[in-house]
Amino acid sequence: MKDVKNEETGNARKKRIAILFGGCSTEYEVSLQSAHAVIEQIDTKRYERILIGISRRSGQWYLYEGNIDAIPEDRWLSDAACTPVWVSTDRTVHGVCWQGKNGLHTISLDAAFPILHGKNGEDGTVQGVLELSGIPVIGCGMLSSAVGMDKELSHRIAAAAGVPVAETITVARPYDAHEIRKCARRLGYPLFVKPVRAGSSFGITRVCEEADLISAIESAFEHDTEVILEEQIRGFEVGCAVLGNEELIIGEVDEIELSDGFFDYEEKYTLKTSSIYVPARIPHEKADEVRHMAAVIYQALKCRDFARVDMFLTPKGKIYFNEVNTIPGFTAHSRYPGMMKAAGISFEELIDRLIRMEVGA
Repeated sequence: MKDVKNEETGNARKKRIAILFGGCSTEYEVSLQSAHAVIEQIDTKRYERILIGISRRSGQWYLYEGNIDAIPEDRWLSDAACTPVWVSTDRTVHGVCWQGKNGLHTISLDAAFPILHGKNGEDGTVQGVLELSGIPVIGCGMLSSAVGMDKELSHRIAAAAGVPVAETITVARPYDAHEIRKCARRLGYPLFVKPVRAGSSFGITRVCEEADLISAIESAFEHDTEVILEEQIRGFEVGCAVLGNEELIIGEVDEIELSDGFFDYEEKYTLKTSSIYVPARIPHEKADEVRHMAAVIYQALKCRDFARVDMFLTPKGKIYFNEVNTIPGFTAHSRYPGMMKAAGISFEELIDRLIRMEVGA
């Protein structure tokens, strides 16, 4: 295997950017698609791409040196192209290690770009490992990632910042089914049952009548140890792509039009019965209000570099916080790049800006 591993050429060495993909998550396939799109857009004249794939089953990290086109087809994991690696906790290395025939090898990283969706990637776990190792993270850090993944905590923080949120009830096992039904009646039907920590709408059910409530709760428990019941906000979903730290750039507001149901996993990645409009079909003044609210939420949750903030807009014009995605989809047709493109920032420029925020020009 090629020994890339710390061959320095003085100040001329390209910045090494690790792109993490895969992961132990139900959103593994989505990660492969997003990561491939990002990898293709990285300027290889300025940056050296270090590709690190994470196995879905074992969680083993691999240095991947194969064809990048094998990634979205999930053909990347092979003995010929992969070398097992682990993150060094030695902050003088700030990189990864592996065991070779001639002993221990290391490769230092200038930054890591986790393109990992859902649990074990978007929830602060990977960010914590990278921060412990002294590797700069492109994107939200451990704290904001963990809070953003937790629907209950993120709603509490948004509410404390003055942002309207839906009324919710948190359920943990063991629970009293009779009491839960009483609480649900107070929220009113239809309502949503959601895992507290899950992405891409996994485990979410829109419950229209009491007879379906407990089965929906049990389904949500398959994805997390806590579940929330959430009142349905009448209206439609709008989103904002936010970029930056001290000074924020907010893309065009987008709008999701549904013919029925809600924006579940299938709809998010197939758009069978839904449409996304960029810019949203709302008055200019209301779009500005949505962008302002997105900035308030982004800063309240201490997000960094980028995130997508999703909200609901009611027929009366009231804005409610829905959720924040600290690693939104990153394919060329995903919502986040689409909103930035509508604001004049191409996909290639977007990726370059994100890298430069951590490693400099």
